[in-house]
Amino acid sequence: MRYKLLGSSGLRVSELCLGTMTFGEEWGFGADAQECRRVYDTYLKAGGNFLDTANRYTEGTSERLLGEFMGADRPWLVLGTKYTLATNPNDPNAGGNHRKNLFQSVEASLKRLRTEYLDLLWVHAPDGLTPFEEIMRGLDDLVRMGKVFYVGISDAPAWWVARANTLAELRGWSPFVGLQIKYGLLERTPERELLPMARNLGLAVTPWGVQGGGLLSGKYLDAQGTVDTRRADLDKKLTDAQRTTMRAVAEVAREIGRTPSQVALAWCRQQPHAVIIPIVGARKASQLEDNLGCVEFELTGEQLARLSASSPLSLGFPYEFLDGAGRHHIFGETYERIDNHHPNL
Repeated sequence: MRYKLLGSSGLRVSELCLGTMTFGEEWGFGADAQECRRVYDTYLKAGGNFLDTANRYTEGTSERLLGEFMGADRPWLVLGTKYTLATNPNDPNAGGNHRKNLFQSVEASLKRLRTEYLDLLWVHAPDGLTPFEEIMRGLDDLVRMGKVFYVGISDAPAWWVARANTLAELRGWSPFVGLQIKYGLLERTPERELLPMARNLGLAVTPWGVQGGGLLSGKYLDAQGTVDTRRADLDKKLTDAQRTTMRAVAEVAREIGRTPSQVALAWCRQQPHAVIIPIVGARKASQLEDNLGCVEFELTGEQLARLSASSPLSLGFPYEFLDGAGRHHIFGETYERIDNHHPNL
């Protein structure tokens, strides 16, 4: 396992992040404590140090299990959790981005995780109600108190993140250093706004859903690369575009002797838009072992292009305009003669 800097910070995190939403069985798709421990040990044995959880994952069991597992490992682990999602459906202040929920959520997470500090605290999602000043000042207060070292933002529009970080920069508050989003071959829309923003603001990107909820794992395809007839219920729900991408991933995997899951993760890791650190989760240690294999190889340019072509993305307005007619209107005939010393703009 190699390590990357977490955005604009100097913090070193492993090139794959362990997602622990499967730690616990409360949501009907997770694993029991023994298997979770095997997943945790497998990740650490591979050199991983970056853990991702949230206060609501499996209703708190994910954090409690991590608290039990970490023990003496805690000092060298980079532990991140989230706050925002409601913990009491009948209490209007038990969820959201506001200061009361922020401090109460962090205190509860620290107890479940059996730690005195968080390396990284994510805002799980914007609530559309709390002012930017209240959110960013509250996060900065936690950093100054030593309870949180760095802060990140999850599942937010690009304009929202840009405004929040600009405010933090102007006020001298702690900015977001990470962006957590859904991204992969089956969800490429972040390439329009979110990933260019991350590159320009120096945010590390930790994508979830890279394997499309298992669609790119290969488990739904037969030897001919079509949806297994035993999964007719799934076949009816798939779009033609999804089928095309599933087949393309499986074809590349067969060619290079890798699994579809590894290929899907490798494609994501090799995208040039920003520093990308995929979140990998598993219900079984064997599944995680397979996912970890994505760091052992690189796809060729031709393979990357073929996979991208299987899941084309229209950038839409204004990007297609700016790269087309707009470019001529702005530069005349001089664009190709200008050396660009600001490639991130």
